[in-house]
Amino acid sequence: MNEDLRCCGSGTCIIDADGRCWCGQQWDGQKMAHAPLAKVEAPGQAAAAQPDPNDPRSP
Repeated sequence: MNEDLRCCGSGTCIIDADGRCWCGQQWDGQKMAHAPLAKVEAPGQAAAAQPDPNDPRSP
């Protein structure tokens, strides 16, 4: 098996063609780094959400 220069050093990296590792890190062109977190909208700013009829907490 070839040593991938993008590996973090753990020896367990499995990196896809897009540079994403199974552990959640992504190749940024220079190093492996954790991908930025997705922005979450505040409850008052989100689009009108429909309650989940299967959620026991739904009214």
